[in-house]
Amino acid sequence: MIDQMPFARLLGIKILEATPNRVVAELAVREDLCTTNHILHGGAIMAFADSLGGLAAALNLSDAAATATIESKTNFLAGVKAGDVARGVCEPVHVGRATSVWQTRISRGDGKLAAIVTQTQMTLASPA
Repeated sequence: MIDQMPFARLLGIKILEATPNRVVAELAVREDLCTTNHILHGGAIMAFADSLGGLAAALNLSDAAATATIESKTNFLAGVKAGDVARGVCEPVHVGRATSVWQTRISRGDGKLAAIVTQTQMTLASPA
């Protein structure tokens, strides 16, 4: 599964659970993913969530279809320090024929909520 997601592999995302209704993963917070104050970069948080939402959407598609993110919104609530492990839980808000909406809650190792990301995935029909 992660083998088909090269950017997620580059980030170091570890998939713990992947079903059509829930994707759970962890991201070890390395210094190279942080800002200058040793806090996980907002872009890394967004990329983590986008990877989980894309995987979740893909798990709801037929074999011939694909998906792409068309909208994403992030609320940053707390920092995640280098050396910690961020945990993402992605669940559906809506799964339709043309789009799906996913919410990913990212928590720190102590359980405190660090970010909430809501994204919309478009279903791409297979080429004829």
